[in-house]
Amino acid sequence: MTDTDVAWAALGGDPALVQRISNVVREGTLPSTLPVREVARACVGACALAAAEWGARRAGLPDVPEVRVDDGAVATAFHSERQLRVDGRAPVNFAPLSRFWRATDGWVRTHANYPHHRARLLGALGLAADASVDTVAAAIAERSAVEVEDGVYAAGGLAVALRTPGEWAAHEQGRVVAAQPLVGRERLDKAPARPLVPLVRSAGEPLLPAAGLRVLDLTRVIAGPVATRTLALLGADVLRIDSPQLPELPDHHADMNFGKRSAALDLAAPGDRRTFEELLAEADVVVTGYRPGALDRWGLSAERLAERRPGLVVAQLSAWGAYGPWGGRRGFDSLVQVATGIAVTEGSVEEPGALPAQALDHGSGYLLAAGILRSLTEQTEEGGTRVVRLALARTAAWLTDGTDRAAERTGAGYDGPAAYDGPEPWLAETDSALGRLRYSLPPVHFTDGPSDWTRPPGRWGQDPVRWSTAASAG
Repeated sequence: MTDTDVAWAALGGDPALVQRISNVVREGTLPSTLPVREVARACVGACALAAAEWGARRAGLPDVPEVRVDDGAVATAFHSERQLRVDGRAPVNFAPLSRFWRATDGWVRTHANYPHHRARLLGALGLAADASVDTVAAAIAERSAVEVEDGVYAAGGLAVALRTPGEWAAHEQGRVVAAQPLVGRERLDKAPARPLVPLVRSAGEPLLPAAGLRVLDLTRVIAGPVATRTLALLGADVLRIDSPQLPELPDHHADMNFGKRSAALDLAAPGDRRTFEELLAEADVVVTGYRPGALDRWGLSAERLAERRPGLVVAQLSAWGAYGPWGGRRGFDSLVQVATGIAVTEGSVEEPGALPAQALDHGSGYLLAAGILRSLTEQTEEGGTRVVRLALARTAAWLTDGTDRAAERTGAGYDGPAAYDGPEPWLAETDSALGRLRYSLPPVHFTDGPSDWTRPPGRWGQDPVRWSTAASAG
């Protein structure tokens, strides 16, 4: 089986539809020891196929549109946060305290991009709020890697000790993760199938499978926002909700909010909570990207959401999964690479490396969008509130599983790899409220589908807290 076959099977798709995908192979994209290019291509291809399938059903097409996946577009999109420019300025992707550190017995990696994570890291190390990189390095050098990992986690921060692939395979969390499906899919109840809303479009207009769909976006950082950014590309009305106490980093917002709207709500404030419930009452999809259990106190578990909005599609993404001893831990792509042995495989125990992109984030994001679209397709036939779950660590297990990868299908007329001379063909520019943006074009392509978002990101938290679509597609 190819990686695309694996991804499509995990989504519950008809195996025969994979024949609708053709690939443009470009050597030199996403170079790595592990098969990053193949897995990235599969995630995007499965997402585009799920969109084409749902679009064909809504538009009453006799056949599912053909999907074309170009390695150049995929590689550029998987680097979107690096390719971004705001008025010519390169983005800031990692803060000074987000890096590898030498411990007494190896390496540990921390993540401290957000101010509250930085404060918790320094507090766990017993350091002042203005501690320098050298001061942090000296403090970590006196501790073992696991001691730093446990201490920082206990303080609510983020740190992970470097492990080899074998050590992760023997770790309890590693064993639990490996036993889970790549894409968790569940039907919670017997809610009736929602009526299929036909797509109505004028001649020349793109096929937008998610047109009219209302999506509540409760995600942060790359993976979840990639999923909702993709749904926005496909025509969904995506409203991202953040707490006013936790503003998004400006460059992340500029990259990940294409096609969406952004609002701030404090769920602890009665008025804002009522507003959220009004939004939920008309939502088709809720996407969450916080650690498992973090949103339960607001009644945002899948089960509680299903009680208030039967027939909803709930999509949940986490770093380590909602199971095992690390099920409640925070995490990010860079930390999952370190824990699962990827950093050793791409480097060594003495000098850890990294994947050529935040591939666990981006890959999981496209798979999550695909899972949402496939759930919508299944729901029109069988009904039920649907839950889709992905974990970065499980995506990592797929990437590192060691099986021989079958060659991907390239379609008729393929005569070898195409040239790759850099990302420029898959970059675009636009004016926005944030300035002049250079950004990566979306890699999800199918016949008559969209090629770009209809709107650039606006200012964080400044959009009206209401749906913009006149009617739901669900």
